[in-house]
Amino acid sequence: MLRIAMQAGASSLRSRPRHAVASRAGGFTLIELLVVIGIITILMVLIVPAVTNLKSANDVTDAGYTIKGVLEQARTYAKANNTYAWVGFFEENGAIASTTPATAGNGRLVMSVVASKNGTNIYGSGTGAIDPTQLIQVGKLTRIDNVHLPLFAVGSGTGDTFDTRPTLQSDFTAGYNYGRFGELNAAIPNTAPYTTPYNFQYPVGTPAPTAQYVFRKLLQFNPRGESRVNGDSYELRRIVEIGLIQTHGATVPTSVSGAGTSTATYAGNVIALQITGISGAVRIFKR
Repeated sequence: MLRIAMQAGASSLRSRPRHAVASRAGGFTLIELLVVIGIITILMVLIVPAVTNLKSANDVTDAGYTIKGVLEQARTYAKANNTYAWVGFFEENGAIASTTPATAGNGRLVMSVVASKNGTNIYGSGTGAIDPTQLIQVGKLTRIDNVHLPLFAVGSGTGDTFDTRPTLQSDFTAGYNYGRFGELNAAIPNTAPYTTPYNFQYPVGTPAPTAQYVFRKLLQFNPRGESRVNGDSYELRRIVEIGLIQTHGATVPTSVSGAGTSTATYAGNVIALQITGISGAVRIFKR
């Protein structure tokens, strides 16, 4: 009897602490859950802005490398086929879907690469449109949403950072605007390049199809791979620059200073692509 009673008492003692532990391990109290949720909420408030900013930087960087790839494709085609190739730049309204004919605006960069079928510089006797029946499309049309080509303050030429990048050539009549692309739909003098003596359409072919885009801002690569901007003389430039900034649809960020001039500065993530005129090499400067 005594042994049975002792075993029963020991069993009762063992069962009570095990029950308490099991009850504690089964879940959290309401107060503990609220504390955990509060901590997660605070962390999200602190982390989300940093993640959003990083995504913005990646988007602009991706756009920069996409443009770099298009330029390299055009140069490679011109050299490999001993012909002339042109890269056209057009900025359309990024708040709406693409239309035919295209609606000029801000927020969506459209790029097209074409080349001469017969290997000659097929401008004809005067200025104006390049005959679309004499052109071949090189690759697909490239559209990049939520970007804009601004005119940045030129680099100081003293280093390899964004602000100290190589300086552009300055012309007597147009300043730096025959050596860069920016504000494609603006009016002179706040657009680059200034003049548009030649242009080409998309699509091309025989017979000449209806044009969706007319590209009036062109970069040409000759059979040696040298690049030239369509301007008043098409002369060889030591450096050609393309500015790039992220937009929100068709909304372009306001510059900190110098809007629409060669001294514009912007806050946030900006990129300048520079193409060397002779070698055709492309470099990307980020800030």
